[in-house]
Amino acid sequence: MKILVLLSQVPDTTARIAFTNDSTQYDGNGVTFIVNPYDEWYALVRALELKEAKGSGSVTTITVGGADTEATIRKGLAIGADEAVRVDAQPTEALQVAEQIAAYARDKGFDLILAGKETIDHNGGQVGAMVAELLDLPYVPLASKLDVSGTSATVERDVPGGVEVVEVSLPVVIGAAKGMAEQRIPNMRGIMAARTKPLTVIAAAAVDNTGGTLKFELPPAKGAVKMIPAEEAGKLIELLHTEAKVI
Repeated sequence: MKILVLLSQVPDTTARIAFTNDSTQYDGNGVTFIVNPYDEWYALVRALELKEAKGSGSVTTITVGGADTEATIRKGLAIGADEAVRVDAQPTEALQVAEQIAAYARDKGFDLILAGKETIDHNGGQVGAMVAELLDLPYVPLASKLDVSGTSATVERDVPGGVEVVEVSLPVVIGAAKGMAEQRIPNMRGIMAARTKPLTVIAAAAVDNTGGTLKFELPPAKGAVKMIPAEEAGKLIELLHTEAKVI
């Protein structure tokens, strides 16, 4: 089984948020970047588990980004991916990223394409669905469990009030959510092996950028907290009616 895993580089969750170039770009100076957790912990690890259970196959990762993403890509190789591909293009918006991935994957014969349900920077959750559409493949988002048998996959998704079970023929694109797998920590052997595993850089496909970022804005600063004594419940109720904002 040939599996492709979409890996995105994102700022660490503790990184400061600041913008540059008249608030049109994220300021990455001094920021530690990591593999998007949904891509790493769930999509990549489940891909490796499926390969290990079958005893054969390959797991390839693909990332759209510049040379600065290669250290992040190597972590995916250290965890166990067989090879990695970097599309040499700066990601500008979801469709542009999806088109680059689809252009690479279209003639490679992948049986399964896995992506995290979303990235933790933009939280868009769009790329997996767009890749599926561009490749004319079925897409199952928010998957918490995935099993493959022969030429079909059984997917479980958490839905309000229960669990939905979906059976779909391969090839398919899956959006991986929490529960799909457990995080793996690269060991020393994996880290050393990652240095020699193939990381192929390919030129960006010619695609039209249909969107982009006009401006970033930080949320307004939080106001001061008002402490109401326990014996003044009436005042609290009054403030909830007159000052509280529903978000």
